[in-house]
Amino acid sequence: MSMTPKEIVSYLDDYIIGQYEAKKAIAIALRNRYRRMQLPKEIQEDIMPKNILMIGSTGVGKTEIARRLAKMMALPFVKVEASKYTEVGFVGRDVESMVRDLVNISINLVKSEHKDKNKADIEEYVAKMIIEKLLPPLPKGASEEKQEQYKKSFDKMKKRLEDGELDELDIEVEISNSLGEFGDATMSPEVIKVQESIMKIISSKSESVKKEVKVKDAKEILKNEASDKLLDFDKIKAEALERVENGGIIFIDEIDKIAVSANSNSRQDPSKEGVQRDLLPLVEGSDVNTKYGVIKTNHILFIAAGAFHVSKPSDLIPELQGRFPLRVELNSLDEDALYKILTVPKNSLLKQYKALLGVEGVELEFDDDAIKTISKISQLANEKLEDIGARRLHTVVERLLEEISFDADEKKGEKIVVTKELVHDRLDVVASDEDVSRYIL
Repeated sequence: MSMTPKEIVSYLDDYIIGQYEAKKAIAIALRNRYRRMQLPKEIQEDIMPKNILMIGSTGVGKTEIARRLAKMMALPFVKVEASKYTEVGFVGRDVESMVRDLVNISINLVKSEHKDKNKADIEEYVAKMIIEKLLPPLPKGASEEKQEQYKKSFDKMKKRLEDGELDELDIEVEISNSLGEFGDATMSPEVIKVQESIMKIISSKSESVKKEVKVKDAKEILKNEASDKLLDFDKIKAEALERVENGGIIFIDEIDKIAVSANSNSRQDPSKEGVQRDLLPLVEGSDVNTKYGVIKTNHILFIAAGAFHVSKPSDLIPELQGRFPLRVELNSLDEDALYKILTVPKNSLLKQYKALLGVEGVELEFDDDAIKTISKISQLANEKLEDIGARRLHTVVERLLEEISFDADEKKGEKIVVTKELVHDRLDVVASDEDVSRYIL
């Protein structure tokens, strides 16, 4: 991932409004990972990642930044919620499983890249397997004339297969009963061993079953077989593990949910501080057993995020606080920011609704004054009720377009313009009644 900090911020700007400091901190952290890998090995080991703690109200862009990072990077990335984990000894997921999740993602990422590199060979293998089902190979010792005829028939059949002319034909294929090369990397090695033992018993009588399927379905089934035969899984595994150790990123959302406030009775939440203590060795650097071998977490980058409404970052245990040296505070969204969120991003909410109603043949437009009014009502709702940031726009716009969306199938070919007056007409009564807006907005 060799994007410069400016390029990373520019990419995030297309989808997330404002929050420059957060984007900048993450961009530098990602670029430093690339810089570190260009250094001699002895220096690399000494350069530890600077983990980031993002602080901000719900709906200001913390999770969206994580989501966009996952899309833009060819690095293993996993987003987890801290509240889903429990201390070792309690029922629930242990924190080490987030590293196994990351390994699983890395394996799939690298495997997908290798499939793309070998796409031509895989497609050639699949075509050969399907055509040989429809056009059995010649017996050994066939004359040159017959071999020439067979080649011509084979080439014609291959052309028809590529053009989709054979898709509806039925052929018999063998489907493997096995778990495959990789199975499920999110489970602990002990659970995997038990599962593999059970699968061996189940599949001992037959390694595969024969099934009659359409050619179009056989293409997908045989792609997996082709991948198993043509790809070097040892190489994939080695590359995937190396990427996890040197480029892996774990985004821990809702970390404030495991902070123990000084005002709370910690005995009511015996697992919270335990989760923090279990998380500490991962963030400091430790060895985690996975199905594919031991993963060192020393150079995995951890980004944590939380609203910290009830608790404060200082309510985290001191050792864990020290492991997140970079802190960025995300700003609450004002009316202007909400307006930009509706108009600037490539995937803005208004563009989504235009596309959805376009399916029904309805052309939807929004006046600029209407968009400003939507932003104003959303901001007022955030002030009067709970501040849920940009998520308020979803509830407001959904309420605004409810009737239009309901009747859209009857308005095919029509153009509907959402005006300032329409927004007031649909939302003023709700916005002015605080009891009603509490449930609707």
